[in-house]
This record gives sequence, structure tokens and C-alpha cells, in this order.
Amino acid sequence: MTGPRFTPLVASLPATVPFVGPEAQERQMGRAFEARLGANESVFGPSPKVIEAMERATRDVWMYADPESHDLRAALAVFHGVTPQNIVVGEGIDGLLGYLVRMLVAPGDAVVTSDGAYPTFNYHVAGYGGVLHKVPYSGSQEDPTALMAKAGEVGAKLIYMANPDNPMGSWHDNATLQEAVEAVPEGALLVLDEAYIDLAPRGTALRIDVEDPRVIRMHTFSKAYGLAGARVGYGLGAADLIAGFDKVRNHFGMSRIAQAGALEALKDRGWLTHVRQEVAAANDRIASIARENDLSPLPTATNFVTIDCGADGDFARAVVAALGQRGVFVRMPFVPPHDRCIRVSAGRKDDLDAFAQALPEALAEARRSVGG
Repeated sequence: MTGPRFTPLVASLPATVPFVGPEAQERQMGRAFEARLGANESVFGPSPKVIEAMERATRDVWMYADPESHDLRAALAVFHGVTPQNIVVGEGIDGLLGYLVRMLVAPGDAVVTSDGAYPTFNYHVAGYGGVLHKVPYSGSQEDPTALMAKAGEVGAKLIYMANPDNPMGSWHDNATLQEAVEAVPEGALLVLDEAYIDLAPRGTALRIDVEDPRVIRMHTFSKAYGLAGARVGYGLGAADLIAGFDKVRNHFGMSRIAQAGALEALKDRGWLTHVRQEVAAANDRIASIARENDLSPLPTATNFVTIDCGADGDFARAVVAALGQRGVFVRMPFVPPHDRCIRVSAGRKDDLDAFAQALPEALAEARRSVGG
């Protein structure tokens, strides 16, 4: 009797996930977190109008969803001032990144990213046999100049960059991004992950002709719109590139309920303004809590605050573990020197009260266990 006959590539890969979910951690602990502040979800939720639209859509859930996401793509086209042919909708940015890598990366192809940047992209590259080349951050920011230089050096097919950045919360302005696009080497494509763009300061978004073949921008309804569990993302790019997704994507990957929710979310601009205000207030409180404990919050253009714990990765990991033991779920960057930090998502008053109570105890425990 034989087992599954994996491809040599899959057989060579470790069985890993980019992130261990809070649910898995709760199962391991045998209890739920009191404050869920680690996944950069919007605890403020979707608009009430969105919930109503999704509830209505459940009545028709016996039908497959429109495989073209026609109505949502049409609305997004109007919103961005492009054509529907410039937009692909998929199962969150994560799903779209997987399709993009499948389209463009063959075994042995070079791909460039920053060391410590969003790991799900790296997961897809490894899964299709691409060769990752990494450059360091410049301080707490991704370094566009270094990314483009490395891409030219190795003949990269894809270059990944997030703006605003996860896990550091930093951001570049449009002028810097324009310079980066001009430096994209011939034959390469810049994947600009703009998951947090709805929360960023004015002037952060890249302003560029959507038909420019050098860049694809990725957006999501998971953050400011509060639909992380519905898995709705979309890409903006040249029509020829977007058409390529139809060759590889799951045409029935988007549920009818998710499409209805995203369509309504796009309409409710008042709710988006409300969420931005809630996030700004929560981020200010997180920063204050950090300072009260002699820690240094970093500037942020996202719905989280990255906090420098002032020691090393071992100390920060001990803080994350001690917070978890006290019912507060947070995460941290994976790669030195940024792993000296923890990352705390914007939360409601009760969430942040729990964080404020647990943090000094967690810091004390970490100092006892590893120093710092």
C-alpha cells in the first residue's frame, strides 16, 4: 500500500503555516483570550448595513455566487476611476498573492522581498518553487531602493512591498513610491500590498496609471471595513495582467454572502469614517500604555501599534507569552532587529483595559525569566 505521491517540491517543504491562529492557541490553553489584539482585525466590526446585506444574502446561499463578481468589480471600478477589466476579486490578499505567484513564478525564478516582511507571500513563493532574495529594512521601513537594486541584480520576476507596512506600521509617501516604480527593472513586477491604505494618512497611496505594467496594487476589505472573516480582497492592475488571473483562479472561490457584504461596505463611507476615528483613538491609547511602562511606541499608519520593548527577541517573545497567559493575544515581528518589538492591534475600551492591566505584569515576568 502506497501513500500520496507528492511532487519533489512539496515533499521537500516543511509543513508550516505563516501564522498560528489565536483559535489554535486557545485550544492549547484550554480557554479563550480576553482581548484579541494580535491579528489586526477590526474589532469595531462591519457596518450594520453590511450585516443586513449579508443576512439577506444567506437566503440565496443555495446558489453559487457570480464567478465574475460582476457587481462588486463594477462598483470598485467606479470607486477607483478604472474599468472592471482592471480589477480582480479574490479570497483576500492572501488568495490573490497565491494566484499571482502561480501565474508568474516557476521553479527557480527569483523573487525579492524584505527580510521580516509579510510571511504569507514567502509561503506562496516557496510553494511554487521560487527563490526568495531578501533585503533588510532601513530602520523600521522597507527600503524601496534596496529592493529594486536586488531585483535588478538577481533578475527578479516579482518584488513584494507593503505600504503601509506590516509588521512595523511604517509608511512611504506617494513621491517615494513613484521613484520606486521608476526603478522597477525590466521584466519585473512590483506587488504593492496596500492592505492598510484605508487607514493611512493622506498622500500615502500610490497615484499611478492603472495600466502601468510595472505594478499591481492589492487591497482588502479585511481591515478598515471589518470583513476579515469574509475573505474579500482585490487587485488593481493593467488589464492584460488582470486577465491572466482567469487562467488560474478559483472561479467559485468568492461566496455570495461575502460579495454582498463587500458591495455594501464600499457604499457606507460614513462607517469607514467612524472606524478611522475609533482606530486613531485606540492607537493613541496603546501608545500611552506603552509609554506608561517605559516602552517606545512606533509611529503607525495602520490599525496596530508596534512597540519597542527595548531589549532583544527573547525578551519580546517572553512578553508575548506572558500576555497570552493573562488572556491578551498579541503578536510580534519575526526577524531581528524588529523582533525586539511587540505588535498590538487597535481594540475597544475593554480590550485595551485588559492590555493595560496585563502589560506591567507581563514585563515583570519577562524580566524575571530572560532579563531585559
